[in-house]
Amino acid sequence: MSAPATTVEDYQKTFLELGLECNALRFGSFKRKSGRQSPYFFDLALFNSGKLLANLATAYAIAIIQSELKFDVIFGPAYKGIPLAAIVCVKLAEIGGTKFQDIQYAFNRQEVKEHGEGGIIVGASLEDKRVLIIDDGMTAGTAVDKALEIISIAQGRVVSCIIALDRQEVVNESDPERLSATQSVSKRYNIPVLSIVSLTHVVQFMRGKLSPQQKSAIDDYRKVYGV
Repeated sequence: MSAPATTVEDYQKTFLELGLECNALRFGSFKRKSGRQSPYFFDLALFNSGKLLANLATAYAIAIIQSELKFDVIFGPAYKGIPLAAIVCVKLAEIGGTKFQDIQYAFNRQEVKEHGEGGIIVGASLEDKRVLIIDDGMTAGTAVDKALEIISIAQGRVVSCIIALDRQEVVNESDPERLSATQSVSKRYNIPVLSIVSLTHVVQFMRGKLSPQQKSAIDDYRKVYGV
């Protein structure tokens, strides 16, 4: 018996439709930084207009609201996480009801500021706060490691991370556990890692839209690198 199809919710469909529209999501053959030849490409930086950012913020916000997480501050690691933290904080206040009205945001400087207010954290204080890390993606989890260190030094407590796309592929093929980056981070820090969509959602959404060659390339890639 085949596995049940993954449900792609309306906000996820909108996110993926806009990803295709702005070429943030495309299919072909793309060499990744890891050296892997991927059958698809995803770059959240191409969500770069007011329309795209508004819808992106909505997608993040809905995923967060549905998770029922309890947190005080959204933390965006420099640099890509900075605008994400800001726009999602605003969107949560707009659509999340009263309990999200006082959610704050913060981000880190790349270098410690020695004058003025000083320090490395900009925005809300993280001391004794429950912190949600937001970023575009997760390849090996090293960016999250750094963010967690910064937050720990600032005396905050990370309760979760959220990214746009969970690629659902192994970090290291020789790892007998075959953990993905999100699974590895979740296990290492005992926190949930959320995403707007996973590759499984992408494949389900693109059913009937991909050529036989494109579908075969994705299937073959997942056989080698999938979790």
